[in-house]
Amino acid sequence: MSVLQALWQVALVLLGGVLVGLVYKGIDRKLAARMQGRIGPPIRQPFLDLGKLLVKETIIPRTAVRWAFSLMPFLAVVASATVLLYLPIGPFAPVLSSYGDLILILYLLAVPAVAMAIGGFAAGSPYAAVGAQREIVMLMSYEFPLALVIVGLAWRLSGLGVGPAFSLATVAGTPLWTQVGPLGLLGLLLLLGTLLVVTPAELSKIPFDIPEAETEIAGGLMAEYSGANLALFYLADALKTVAMAALVVALFVPYGIAAPLGIGGVGGQILDLAFFFVKLFVVIFVAVTTVRVAFARLKVDQIARGFWIPLTAVALAGLLLLVLDKAVVG
Repeated sequence: MSVLQALWQVALVLLGGVLVGLVYKGIDRKLAARMQGRIGPPIRQPFLDLGKLLVKETIIPRTAVRWAFSLMPFLAVVASATVLLYLPIGPFAPVLSSYGDLILILYLLAVPAVAMAIGGFAAGSPYAAVGAQREIVMLMSYEFPLALVIVGLAWRLSGLGVGPAFSLATVAGTPLWTQVGPLGLLGLLLLLGTLLVVTPAELSKIPFDIPEAETEIAGGLMAEYSGANLALFYLADALKTVAMAALVVALFVPYGIAAPLGIGGVGGQILDLAFFFVKLFVVIFVAVTTVRVAFARLKVDQIARGFWIPLTAVALAGLLLLVLDKAVVG
């Protein structure tokens, strides 16, 4: 692959990620409003919000650590965008498939949360400092169940001898649903459920929006951000939404629809790409939209206990079932 072709693919993925992320944010807000008996904003509202933020003045508080305060939004966008480059997009292989694996993706997913926390601490605001503390607590809470999901899938794949166990290409190319017995199927369902619960926490959506909590800490992490800096955090959220949904799809439902229908060539690729976007929408609707409509904001201690005890127990049970399945099925 030439450098020019690689740069073109990177630009296409990133531009597509931004567009899809903003469209899905609009659809999410519209559907959530309808489910609550409201009309809701138009689907194009995230584009209007982003444009409005970009033309507003960027204010940096006098009490802020200027370089850290201004650098963190950029770091959050770069990390969220980089995750997309490691994920398969429908029928197309990841742009950076030869240079990373699931462990790297775990680290990259944590970077936006860390960047937001550092930005909050650097703002010099008590509200932002409280939000940053909450962000760190939440990060420490959901990372362990997320890691257990990855380890469980990689461990089961290692017994099949199909390739590097922690390679996302291996995971996406070898769906475990057809490789395990009844115990393994139950274990995979538990791991899938764990990942779906972790998804809104990764995105800081209700009921896991305690780092911002407008009614409690006046926006928390985002209290002092404005203009282009806030727009960058907005973009990072849109990109990370697509990245998390694409990760769920790659790990558990990497199937296409063109091959079973006997459609090949460019038409098959277009059909599989459209099916991929449908799967993204389903994941976002199930894991984000319905959850934030159905639940009120949790307290920080409830989130920490919930992830460290019951959800970790569910993930461990899924891993144990995969171990037992391997002992039975081989």
